[in-house]
Amino acid sequence: MQDKRPVIPARLIKGGCIGLFSPAGPVRDQEKVHAGVRLLHELGFRTKQLNLSAPAQDYLAADDRTRIDEFHALWADDETDALMAVRGGYGCLRILKDIRLDLVRHRPKILIGFSDVTALLNLVSEQGGLVAVHGPVVSSLADTDPASIQALAALLSGGLPEYNPRGRIEILRGGKASGILKGGNLTTLIHLIGTPWELSLANALLVLEDTGEQMYRLDRMLTQLYHGGKLDNLAGIILGTFDHGLDAVENLRIEERIWRRVLEITAEFGYPVWGNFPVGHRNPNYPLLIGASATMDSASGRLLLHDILRQKS
Repeated sequence: MQDKRPVIPARLIKGGCIGLFSPAGPVRDQEKVHAGVRLLHELGFRTKQLNLSAPAQDYLAADDRTRIDEFHALWADDETDALMAVRGGYGCLRILKDIRLDLVRHRPKILIGFSDVTALLNLVSEQGGLVAVHGPVVSSLADTDPASIQALAALLSGGLPEYNPRGRIEILRGGKASGILKGGNLTTLIHLIGTPWELSLANALLVLEDTGEQMYRLDRMLTQLYHGGKLDNLAGIILGTFDHGLDAVENLRIEERIWRRVLEITAEFGYPVWGNFPVGHRNPNYPLLIGASATMDSASGRLLLHDILRQKS
């Protein structure tokens, strides 16, 4: 477990302001961003977005300095209560070394995102001591199912989502375990290994999801985690979806191969392993609090969060 209790940001209230920032890839579909902003407004939140002075650079929303400055400006802004990434893609790894953790710690706010933003979520949690929300980015909101949107609204408002809707979670290895939620996108986590932001996973409930990766690549990354000792001392593993853009039957076939591989490489450890958890690049994509204490209860098939966003003082 972490030595210190995490800092819990204040929950969002109606009229709360969400700062929209672009730490990674450029926007490819402005209409999806506009639709996501409209949805946030329909939920009762305000939004604030700075105008980047620098143009997009190929696969990046802007140059590194501009993306860093945007993050810091919105985090320091007295008006914003939360920051939500506009999209993922790639780019967060390039700016981790310049993120001001003193600012993050001094002004706790809710950070929301997933995919490439996994790097920022775990930085803020692991080294900033602040829980962060693994949840949709602005550009994915329009395609996110209503149940996931309701779960996000509930979590941001200080509630607890129901994490096993219609009994969808697959209990691959049973048991009950408590730990700190860590992880997110598998590819992004692999790229943190060997850097100053590599995760400490002792007693963690490790969440993994990915998209667009062929089976042999997923196997290779999971095997790297195994040989690197990253799976030795976990409390449990929660596997989200591994989307391949295929039909449901083919996606399930690939995911079952992933489940078997994870069970193989963790057999000696015996901790619980779940599959088909509602988190990832396809629906449903429920929010999780990275850095929060939680319990996997296989008997009920429910993930129980012990930390929720605090009431605003």
